[in-house]
Amino acid sequence: MPHNDEQPSANPELRILRRADVEEKTGLKRTFIYKLMSEGKFPASLQLGIRAVGWDAAEIDQWTSEHLNRRQ
Repeated sequence: MPHNDEQPSANPELRILRRADVEEKTGLKRTFIYKLMSEGKFPASLQLGIRAVGWDAAEIDQWTSEHLNRRQ
């Protein structure tokens, strides 16, 4: 029987979400996302190009989990 010695990566692959994906995942609209970002209450966006931004999916998942836990 083959033995697999691979360990999970300490740095999972970075996955970028575009704004529409972030809006769908969080239920928040663009204006409120940027307001929270300016207040330091939402993960910062990453500049992908001149007019393109995205967010680290892991940071959005973590923010969503923390936000939901605060409501309980």
